[in-house]
Amino acid sequence: MKILKIGLVLLAVYVGLVVIFESLLGYFQPQGQTTLTITTKSEDGQAKDRVLQQISSNGQIYVAANHWPRAWYHKVLEQPYIKATIAGETSDYKVSAVTSMEYRALMKEFAHPIWFRILTGFPPREFVRLDPNDS
Repeated sequence: MKILKIGLVLLAVYVGLVVIFESLLGYFQPQGQTTLTITTKSEDGQAKDRVLQQISSNGQIYVAANHWPRAWYHKVLEQPYIKATIAGETSDYKVSAVTSMEYRALMKEFAHPIWFRILTGFPPREFVRLDPNDS
């Protein structure tokens, strides 16, 4: 019984640390040379910015949902025409879900180290591709 209690306390502490890490990351949204900002529209039409990690592979731009908070991911799949700011330049893009072949290649090329997966609570990883929208 004591081992079960210790296990539950350790699990609660772990979940708490993951929630704190994910919350702080979402709040501070760190930016660097490999980040981009996507702009989506909320239900009431207001623009909402989200800083994300840019992944470049074979001349394509991808973004991964690497964390549990992923409302932006579902939003861009529902409303795929977005604006993205990359290296200070804002352009229109169409978001597309990746193919299974792209997914496997990206998971292999951009694998996360185990420490990152532990720190983020092992969220499922999804990718989208940003294609220039010239229309």
